[in-house]
Amino acid sequence: MIRRALAPAAVAVLLAACGSDTPADESADLLVTNARVVTVDDTQPEAEAVAVRGSRILAVGSAAEMEAYRGEGTEVIDADGRLVIPGFIEGHGHFTGLGDARMILDLTTVTSWEEIVDMVAAAVADAPAGTLIRGRGWHQEKWTSTPEPQVDGVPHHDALSAVSPDHPVYLTHASGHAAFVNGRALEMAGIDADTPDPAGGTIVRDASGRATGLLRETAAGLASGLGGALTPEEEEARFRRVVELAGAEALSKGVTSFHDAGTGFGTVDGYRNLADAGELPIRLYVMIRAGNEALAANLDDYRLDGHADGFLTVRSIKRSIDGALGSHGAWLLEPYDDLPSSAGLNTAPVDDVAETARLAAEHGYQLNVHAIGDRANREVLDIYERTWQAGGLDGEGLRWRIEHAQHLHPDDIPRFAELGVIAAMQGVHGTSDGPWVPEKLGALRAARGAYMWRALWDSGAIVTNGTDTPVEDVDPIASYYSMVSRMTNTGQKFHPEQALDRMESLKAYTINNAIASFQEDDLGSITPGKYADLVILSKDILAVDEAEIPSAEVDVTILGGRVAYRR
Repeated sequence: MIRRALAPAAVAVLLAACGSDTPADESADLLVTNARVVTVDDTQPEAEAVAVRGSRILAVGSAAEMEAYRGEGTEVIDADGRLVIPGFIEGHGHFTGLGDARMILDLTTVTSWEEIVDMVAAAVADAPAGTLIRGRGWHQEKWTSTPEPQVDGVPHHDALSAVSPDHPVYLTHASGHAAFVNGRALEMAGIDADTPDPAGGTIVRDASGRATGLLRETAAGLASGLGGALTPEEEEARFRRVVELAGAEALSKGVTSFHDAGTGFGTVDGYRNLADAGELPIRLYVMIRAGNEALAANLDDYRLDGHADGFLTVRSIKRSIDGALGSHGAWLLEPYDDLPSSAGLNTAPVDDVAETARLAAEHGYQLNVHAIGDRANREVLDIYERTWQAGGLDGEGLRWRIEHAQHLHPDDIPRFAELGVIAAMQGVHGTSDGPWVPEKLGALRAARGAYMWRALWDSGAIVTNGTDTPVEDVDPIASYYSMVSRMTNTGQKFHPEQALDRMESLKAYTINNAIASFQEDDLGSITPGKYADLVILSKDILAVDEAEIPSAEVDVTILGGRVAYRR
């Protein structure tokens, strides 16, 4: 039975009738008490305690009221006045990518090309000849200097190749929309002076036509299969390890549910097997990424809603129509300020994405399209509008999303709310990218169209938050702080007029992400009847000085009524 908190008088009567014992059918399995509970539920915004039975919230109220649910077997967590909030919902990330990133070179903190070369050299020393060396997370805009010769701010592969002559090297850009490879990898991939650029990608070359090693967008796929095939047993073991690592990392950061932005049918099979065995570490909302022919053949067979006690939902499709801003892959209406010869890349034909939209509508799936540049966002909004008009559909009810929505033309900002399109954004991208965005777009375009959280929110659009992990750390507190402060690593705020307030930013990470995945009846707030996914923080991020927010840590993560992480 779903119950809200009992009134104090009712609690007194119950206790008088029962003495010190609580009826077995009313006792809680878990009681979190002596807390500041911010529920993100407007019908009961704050409380002091939460009672949990099984995997769901039984009641919410004052500490005294919730004592009525304490039984002999009740586990009690005394929060000692700390903040308790709903579990964070990662609104856009790459779950297996997060786990995989823990098994390769971590390049997210490097500050120079020389540091990357040194890390690869060390990896080569420990690996047999021919072994693929992989890494992820480098970003040329974060280096203190760039060695010459270079093209578009990225050096030639020669120094890297010198330390890895017998090992192919494949280093994924932080954005995931480019890769850098060494000479051995170019050779193995068959990339030479005569290799044409693939559709939607660029083999970056120097003035002589020689490939530098930088492969943008779809060109990165030319060298992505150099590691050799694993046996089925090795593949299964590796998949389980990737899921285990990703889940542990997410739970340690307070993430209890994760929107997995782009996964093949085979990976979904793996998720389902783990879910059926009770071995998925967190809740997954999966976006299927596949070609239109495969989608048409498989969508009806893969639909899952709240499978395995809410641990696996599959009801959305992911497509990409452009690349990333940092690698000059975002599709713009006007050329880049720092690369006037280019307006970015259209990585999938508009007609092809439109066909995906038709399939999504036909099969009752949500469609979520990656669009970063203003041209890309306009094209996607147009595709959505045309699809709904052709089918006589209620777009708002479909809850289709644009993933990232990083750079918008001012004319397109109100269209999100008008059409009912969800802006699935990442706060941390705004502050991570902020120092170099004006260089790419120019000051005017950056001011009026980049990371427009406030303008979208005020227009009535649903705005969500996430990290795009492993592009960024999966840490919600960092991305929450970005959305609140717009503070960059330079100590300067990037157009702070576009910040959201603290409660809005919490909603973006909880109930808005639940709405964006059709799960608001089960997730996103501390409400009786919903899943008991809770986080206890070391600091009150809704009340401490703004500069203190990043130092808050996750003390306890509760998933489905069980403690899944304790610091």
